[in-house]
Amino acid sequence: MVKKSRIGLFVTALLLVLALIVPAGSPREAEAAPAFAKGADISWVPGMEAQGYKWKDKNGVQRDIIDILKNDYQINSVRIRVFVNPSSNYGNGYLNKDRAAALALRAKNAGMSVMLTLHYSDSWADPGKQTKPAAWVGYTFQQLMDAVYNYTRDVMTTMQSKGVTPDWVQIGNETNDGMLWNDGKASLNMKNYAWLVNTGNNAVKSISSSTKTIVHLANGYDNSVFVWNIGGLVANGATFDIIGMSLYPSTSDWSTKVTQTISNANNMISRYGKPVMITEIGMAYNSPSTAKSFVSDIKTKIRNISGGKGLGVFYWEPEATPGYNGGYNLGAWQADMKPTIALEGFLN
Repeated sequence: MVKKSRIGLFVTALLLVLALIVPAGSPREAEAAPAFAKGADISWVPGMEAQGYKWKDKNGVQRDIIDILKNDYQINSVRIRVFVNPSSNYGNGYLNKDRAAALALRAKNAGMSVMLTLHYSDSWADPGKQTKPAAWVGYTFQQLMDAVYNYTRDVMTTMQSKGVTPDWVQIGNETNDGMLWNDGKASLNMKNYAWLVNTGNNAVKSISSSTKTIVHLANGYDNSVFVWNIGGLVANGATFDIIGMSLYPSTSDWSTKVTQTISNANNMISRYGKPVMITEIGMAYNSPSTAKSFVSDIKTKIRNISGGKGLGVFYWEPEATPGYNGGYNLGAWQADMKPTIALEGFLN
């Protein structure tokens, strides 16, 4: 009894010393991400729910959409967009950090992993537009980097206040020609673009060292764009973990585009030593059989990339009904609120 008591006192003292050495604000770790992510961007869910949408499963039974995605289609991860100061109604998918964190918590409580897509804009950022947030317009480049750093940390700490540490964070969205134009426009100043990526990466790691950062480009089949962009980032000292790709083929060219995308993925891995993830896919809702074949094919081929360097596939807003939010027709639900068979491509 005396020995056990002394051991207990020693352990207590050791824990107190460790508490003094490791500050409470030290980076937390993300929970283990799945070996292969089968994911969905579900950023429209809160807005659709606010508008009265209620989803049904293939049997016509009304259920929570996250439950359907996870238990019917083996979706193990979600992707959530975050805008800096969105002026548009979140009902149309413009999530700020607080709304995004609430959605992330729902996914975590369902046992799913979380990816954040930081748009660094008040509205959509994509290859054709990378508009600075209104509050950042007059900033010098140093102030812009400071804003990226502080904002990224703010989003991460907001997530952690809900008990969520994201497994992945995209530093920008479809940054084919950089981000935060014109300061970070890659075709004008690749070094600035690289520094902005570094700044976002460092901010994420300062909160969670195990969270993986992603640089995400559109048109995953276009090797020349990826070599120019990713190669330019690497040459200018950018630090990030994963190369992300979008792929939106037509019903007639999807097989060719998948082949080209896998070839590009293998080339990126061999050139830069970074794993690849397909962070956006979609296909016309009214071609569900073709969409199912496309999902199954891209999933299988990414998963089979040698060395485990193919990390996952995410469907973009599969819960969207035909024509939602101004005409989006690449979802996987029908007007009767029952799913098509597209997501069955995720099933093993």
